[in-house]
Order: sequence, then C-alpha cells, then structure tokens
Amino acid sequence: MSEILIRPYEPRDHDSLVRLWADVFHGDPPRNAPEVMIRNKARVQPELLFVALSGSEVVGAVMAGDDGTRGWIHHLAVSPAYRRGGLGTGLMETAERGLKAMGCPKVNLQVRARNSTVVEFYRSIGYQVEDLVSLGKMLNGPLDQDGDGE
Repeated sequence: MSEILIRPYEPRDHDSLVRLWADVFHGDPPRNAPEVMIRNKARVQPELLFVALSGSEVVGAVMAGDDGTRGWIHHLAVSPAYRRGGLGTGLMETAERGLKAMGCPKVNLQVRARNSTVVEFYRSIGYQVEDLVSLGKMLNGPLDQDGDGE
C-alpha cells in the first residue's frame, strides 16, 4: 500500500468519496446519500471534511462540525482494506484538531447502539458512552425504517 495522506476535501475527491461512503454506509437513507452530504457540507464549514488518500483514491473520510456549543463527528469511514492500521484514529485526530482550532470545547458523536465494534473503536480512542437519550425529528418527512433518524 502506498503512503496515506490526510487533508481537507477538494472537489477532485468527489467521485472517490462518493464510492467510499456508498460502500461503507450502504443502506443509509436517501437523505444521507454521499452526494447530498458532500453538497451540504460544502455550504457549512467545508474545511472540516477530511479525506485520507492512497494515491488519488479516497480510502477514508470524516466530517466534523461546530455548532458553537460542541463539535460533532459524522460519517467516519475507512475502506475495509485499510482498517486496523490506525487510519480511523488518524482521521479522528485530524477532525479533533480542526474543531479545537475553532475553540470547540467538547466533541459528540452518535453511533447506533447495536454497532458494538464501532462503539469499542471510539472507546479505544478516549470517547465515553454517556448516559443520554438521543432524540431526532425529521423536518422533511418521517424517520427511516429503524426509527432512529439515521
């Protein structure tokens, strides 16, 4: 494998990022379609969308955002061939540095409770499961089949 470069997203990464997210998050509802997320992120804090490249291929990505009270991490993805080598941790550290540079004091993220592997990954890099209830409300239609709004 070639050396991995992590940097902010650029328009030339579009097709490769769409392929990665479509592969990793197959089955996501239409509102989370990669093209929609990229377009929306381009309007709000686009500097907090990071990609990991092997050559010109996007093999990892993460989105972050700061709402003025706390930061949020969304759609961390690592191509299956590049997992368990520290890339997910590197992407998270990059996103956290971006948020910290904006003055963000705390980071939150949401993971489906049934996804224990992902929960354990986040715990391994210092995140704690908080005793909270996540609520959601669709402003343009019903929740998805799982009722979890994701």
